[in-house]
Amino acid sequence: MELRKVQSMATAREKLVEATVGKVFQSEKVSLMESAGRILAESVISPAMVPDFRRSTVDGYAVHAGDTWGADENAPVFLELVEEVNMGDTPKKALKPGECVYVPTGAMLPECADGMVMVEYCEAFAVNQIAIHQGVAKGSFIVEIGEDLQLGEEILQAGKFLGPGDIAVLASLGISEVCVYQKPKITIISTGDELATPGEEKKMGQVYEINSFGLCAMAMEKGLDVVHVEVVQDTESLLLIAVKKAMAKSDFVVVSGGSSQGKQDITKQVLDEVSCPGVFTHGIAFKPGKPTILGYDAKSETILVGLPGHPVAAMMVFELVILWYYRQKLGIKEGITVPAFLESNLPGAPGRETCQLVELILDKKQDFYIARPILGKSGSISTLSRAVGYILIHRNKEGIKAGEKVQVHLL
Repeated sequence: MELRKVQSMATAREKLVEATVGKVFQSEKVSLMESAGRILAESVISPAMVPDFRRSTVDGYAVHAGDTWGADENAPVFLELVEEVNMGDTPKKALKPGECVYVPTGAMLPECADGMVMVEYCEAFAVNQIAIHQGVAKGSFIVEIGEDLQLGEEILQAGKFLGPGDIAVLASLGISEVCVYQKPKITIISTGDELATPGEEKKMGQVYEINSFGLCAMAMEKGLDVVHVEVVQDTESLLLIAVKKAMAKSDFVVVSGGSSQGKQDITKQVLDEVSCPGVFTHGIAFKPGKPTILGYDAKSETILVGLPGHPVAAMMVFELVILWYYRQKLGIKEGITVPAFLESNLPGAPGRETCQLVELILDKKQDFYIARPILGKSGSISTLSRAVGYILIHRNKEGIKAGEKVQVHLL
């Protein structure tokens, strides 16, 4: 039996990046309507000013602001109504002193107008005459040309996860398609003779298969394309066939199995056999998740991963290694961390970096967050459903004391 020489998390990440230096994730152009949830492959530069005309932010009357100074309920100012602007129309002439023009919200202002009076403070007094009951300053309720976006401004950076707000901004510029990364393809293989499929009746001694469901959810949530999911028995020949098939159509092949030394040896042998240069990591100094395997096949450009069988360990390693790599490769920014104070003493693991799931509790009196450790073994899947994030304890740190400030990485 091979003795593992475990690596630190940092070393495992470095080796993964080095082994896959030639791997490139391709991009493609998609319509704006299809871009939600995709990762931007090229930064977007504004091709125009937004807005490209001066417009009102209220329903009311465009005025020379100086004409309204001193106006109030008891001493209104009377201005001549010379035009009413409809949405989408261009005002016919420039505004002169003593005049006003009705302009609805979002419509174009006439030239020379430098203020808007809300309709609530105006009333018709006579034919084509408006009484103004409130004075306004220059620039009131007006959006100037380019106030939102300037020509040539970088508005979205490559690596941006496109959400509804981003798509709305792109639409405001008249952009109809964007360049995004093709979704990396991933196959997830769970191994185990003891596994039963949810929805089916299981025998005594069996457990429902968990990992593929959790890992699929994580992958899809982050924008990966799950092309195949399979459960195979603890047999080397069957695993070999499954991995070979998956390599033909996947950027990542993830094998999740039992945590025993013998089972991990089988996974390592299979991943090494089907790849070149092969496995470069067999064990990470990380808790939970020590029996982790990483390899690469240069010919098919497939990243091969062996994860622990315990669900929490498998999902945390997937987050901290595979999704970390995915973010690095596509230029995606790391997630948000929240400062908090640890609720209770938390021991570390000598020689191993420790990942601890936590809840966040807001102390309303002190106006800060408390990080409450969620204790449980790595096989306790309920800990993940309760957690909002995790903290990391350095491998050379004995632990963290209650009241110590920590950074919580949100899940």
